[in-house]
Amino acid sequence: MPVFKTPFNGYSVKFSPFYEDRLAVATAQNFGILGNGRLHVLSLSPNPSQPFTEIAAYDTADGVYDVAWSESHDSLLVAAVADGSVKLYDTALPPTSNPIRSLREHTREVHSADYNPLRRDSFLTSSWDDTVKLWTLDRPSSLRTFKEHSYCVYSAVWNPRHADVFASASGDCTLRVWDVREPSSTMVFPPHELEVLTCDWNKYDDCIIATASVDKSIKVWDVRSFRVPIAVMNGHGYAVRKVRFSPHVRNLMVSCSYDMTVCVWDFMVEDALVSRYDHHTEFAVGVDMSVLVEGLMASTGWDELVYVWQHGTDPRAP
Repeated sequence: MPVFKTPFNGYSVKFSPFYEDRLAVATAQNFGILGNGRLHVLSLSPNPSQPFTEIAAYDTADGVYDVAWSESHDSLLVAAVADGSVKLYDTALPPTSNPIRSLREHTREVHSADYNPLRRDSFLTSSWDDTVKLWTLDRPSSLRTFKEHSYCVYSAVWNPRHADVFASASGDCTLRVWDVREPSSTMVFPPHELEVLTCDWNKYDDCIIATASVDKSIKVWDVRSFRVPIAVMNGHGYAVRKVRFSPHVRNLMVSCSYDMTVCVWDFMVEDALVSRYDHHTEFAVGVDMSVLVEGLMASTGWDELVYVWQHGTDPRAP
């Protein structure tokens, strides 16, 4: 299993939608509480003795909590930074020319960034200032601010089939679904009794969404009828930090948790837990699945390590 050691604590990892061997990692010093940050751009090497090559690294004065690849430019990245800024980086330019833009509207830490897979010039950011903002590449200020949550918005994620629809997960224990053409959220419900830390849309059914919480559970919902979840998955020992649906298998999803594990689930079967990986020795807070290579996964955590492995076929996987 290829491993990369970062100087700071890992927060987020994302595979490139353009290059199957490339990934970005967001990190923060001192567990993100205080200190600097660094954004790494890594390439997987075909040579097992040199598993990673660092293509670029960008230092920030504050921690980097999340990163998103552009869906329109293969070298462009959006970083969510603890000082409230949203920074854009272009790996095709020399380090001294980066960041190419720093957007400052959030008044507290920016916790997530997500690029629109359909309308490829726009992206979302969510923040501890209780808001979600919509941006486009060609404008220095946000197009719109969505403010209905009453506490930190930990995640805002585009629907993969509808260019105007996204969902947001918040510490106010609610999930909201939004349509950017509407003046307010189109749906709101409490999927958990404790803080909702993450959400993700199913890539094959645009009405299916997953949520995960401080309550240690993952729930799958049909937004057309959300009184009862489709599935409830219990198996993590602490808060579930991130959940991601597979881009290749409809029923498959991956999660990571403060219990230091990464779990793979099939939400349509009774015994939903498919695999549990325990390679991290600290909180596992970032996980992703490659769009380009089926079964290729990456995770990062507070142990300052980035792991990449092939689910189900890699004999080196734990």
